[in-house]
Amino acid sequence: MFNSQLSTNHLLGIKYITQEDIEKIFATAEEFKDVINRPIKKVPSLRDVTIANVFFENSTRTRISFELAERRLSADVVNFASSSSSVNKGETLLDTIKNILAMKVDMVVMRHPAPGAHHFLSRHIDAHIINAGDGTHEHPTQALLDTFSIKEKMGTLQGKNIVIVGDIIHSRVALSNIFCLQMLGANVAVCGPRTLIPKHIEALGVTVIDDVRKALQWCDAANILRIQLERQNTKYIPSLREYTNHFGINKELLESINKEILILHPGPINRGIEITSDVADSNQAIILDQVENGVAIRMAVLYLLAGIRQ
Repeated sequence: MFNSQLSTNHLLGIKYITQEDIEKIFATAEEFKDVINRPIKKVPSLRDVTIANVFFENSTRTRISFELAERRLSADVVNFASSSSSVNKGETLLDTIKNILAMKVDMVVMRHPAPGAHHFLSRHIDAHIINAGDGTHEHPTQALLDTFSIKEKMGTLQGKNIVIVGDIIHSRVALSNIFCLQMLGANVAVCGPRTLIPKHIEALGVTVIDDVRKALQWCDAANILRIQLERQNTKYIPSLREYTNHFGINKELLESINKEILILHPGPINRGIEITSDVADSNQAIILDQVENGVAIRMAVLYLLAGIRQ
């Protein structure tokens, strides 16, 4: 059905895959979109594969999206939540994963608060590892579905201007998006309070725009990120109200720039803070397309990685 192989055994981050890998994932996802829109939404592609979803941080959209993708492919699925596990009794990450693999698990989808946790595991276990988010480092499948969603609407990323607005410094979505968009030929800018923009981000070939109106005038698509208060151990902005006044996206602002742009949001949305409901629910927003595409992209990643036999 597909060319079932990537250049790597794992999806640790966008930084570690190739443009050819991305294009192969997108082509495979397009095929799987047809599958998930059929009356019978399952294929037997991973019928002999067992996948463990191991989440050391809370997640709703990503975990459900992966589980749906796995079940659509007919894989056997094991769900693991650290809140009810032996991790709370002092068990190490490596021991936890080794115990799961002893039950003959083939793939591990993991979210972990420590950047680099997936790289560490990849050196110690014989299973395919998919990064479902590691701290403030990367979230590769989110970047793939975001970029796929833009490409689906625009036809190409080559030469397109994409701005990422919001809490860049705490965002794993932002870094993965920057790598993925640039690999496909897009120009990338970030916009937000200077306290929420990483120092030296320009070294990645990214433009920093301080004014949100100028950023929207420049871009073809805007990916809006929330303020991640749960990751902040100090005060980066005076208040959420002030953030909204200076960087919030509302209908009046969008209408004032005299051009139509795509609006994305990886979720969860804080309506009325980084984005208003009349924008999130508008025809310019492709937020629900992102959700649908997330299942197809994750099906593609799982399928293609399973095609690599160790």
